[in-house]
Amino acid sequence: MNTNANGADAALSIAGEWIPASARETLPLVDPATLETIGRVPVATRQDLDRALEAAAAAAPAWRRTSAYERSAILRRAAQAIREDVDTIARSLTREQGKTLAEARGEVLGAADTFDWFAEEGRRAYGRVIPPRASGERWLVVREPVGPVAAFSPWNFPAMLSSRKIAASLAAGCPCIIKPAEETPTPAIAFARALEQAGLPSGVLQIVLGVPGDISSHLIASPVIQKLSFTGSTAVGRHLARLAGEHLKKSTFELGGHAPVVVFDDADLARTVDLLVAGKVRNAGQVCIAPTRMYVQKGIYREFVDRLGGALGAVRVGNGLDAANRMGAMANARRIDAMQGLVEDARAHGATLVQGGMRAAEGGHFWQPTLLSDVPADARVMHEEPFGPLALVNPFDDLEDAAREANGLPYGLAAYAFTTSMKRSIAIGEAFETGVVGINNLNVSIAEAPFGGVKDSGWGSEAGQEGLEAYLHTKFISEV
Repeated sequence: MNTNANGADAALSIAGEWIPASARETLPLVDPATLETIGRVPVATRQDLDRALEAAAAAAPAWRRTSAYERSAILRRAAQAIREDVDTIARSLTREQGKTLAEARGEVLGAADTFDWFAEEGRRAYGRVIPPRASGERWLVVREPVGPVAAFSPWNFPAMLSSRKIAASLAAGCPCIIKPAEETPTPAIAFARALEQAGLPSGVLQIVLGVPGDISSHLIASPVIQKLSFTGSTAVGRHLARLAGEHLKKSTFELGGHAPVVVFDDADLARTVDLLVAGKVRNAGQVCIAPTRMYVQKGIYREFVDRLGGALGAVRVGNGLDAANRMGAMANARRIDAMQGLVEDARAHGATLVQGGMRAAEGGHFWQPTLLSDVPADARVMHEEPFGPLALVNPFDDLEDAAREANGLPYGLAAYAFTTSMKRSIAIGEAFETGVVGINNLNVSIAEAPFGGVKDSGWGSEAGQEGLEAYLHTKFISEV
């Protein structure tokens, strides 16, 4: 399968036509580990967007009528093609985003699993029969596709997050226009090519790239678009929600997070630290559900800080293409500046720098895994999502104290707890005000389960049964 990977220029896919970078104004595609320009990204024109909307509108009736069985077969063939090309896609993902090759490969395989999951779940968009009040009548509830979708996926997980939007919308019978992040376009392009080769009709999936604000405002305002799916920052989510609200568009938003971790004094400390280090350095901490605000019961607090600091200090940082490195580059210079500013502010407010706190290597956007302890509540990092390899540790007295601290921010995406007590596990799980919870593990994002937040972390769910429902309308039919 030709995925357009290995540093080649990206392309737009509009109305069945692949439009190369050479045909449009372009943006640079940069490797964050080497700062090398590895390709060019074409900027869609307004005429391109209008063509995409026309093609989606034209494709919608036939795709809606296509049986769930046929849609499933196309998605499953695409999933298999993605698996066969996993190494090529993963290498391109690492060069564009910075994460390690092992992480990139796992993400692409997870995206293939997502296509398979929705291929099967799309065949189970069940309605129901309601017993009528009189003979000779029939009452039906049916599920129908909402119509063409505008989807926006971010740069931190460009394979996984684009696959959720593409696979769910197509499985539900909705054409999709997706705008991947300009920094990491290749996975979505690879998926579009795989689907094209699997038999997806023209206009059902299209790829646009360019200036995010121009694309989002144009697509959302169009009467063709019936549904919006966005993953990204809370600030941008608020803006898009206002645009969608003006046109009463059905929407799903997965926004920012600042995940708390509660470690009780009966936790398996060695295992807990190992899991938290893995979760913190994964994708250089650029994960909306990364464990960040760690509240540790006072009896084990100092031991926990020492263990976690030592483990983070042992993480090898460097180019993600080198298998010896456990953590790759951060995606861009903005993340490095953010890390530096948050660490300096926290220390100025009295936090203790236990580990890291500076650039990790030369030649790219590398940052040391960093641990701050005894972080005051008024430090910026206690309120702003760091989105980097930065862990914060503070002590707590009892469960009520921990729950109050954990729920103290407007974010509500993920939360974690570690304890060997079933009573504590149940109590803290019920107390967390988040969309997903991990008890003694961090595995809260899988194809089979709903994923989404509450409060300022968004609304609606992706993945799982709920992820399909987000692309369906419910209709009641009363027949006499």
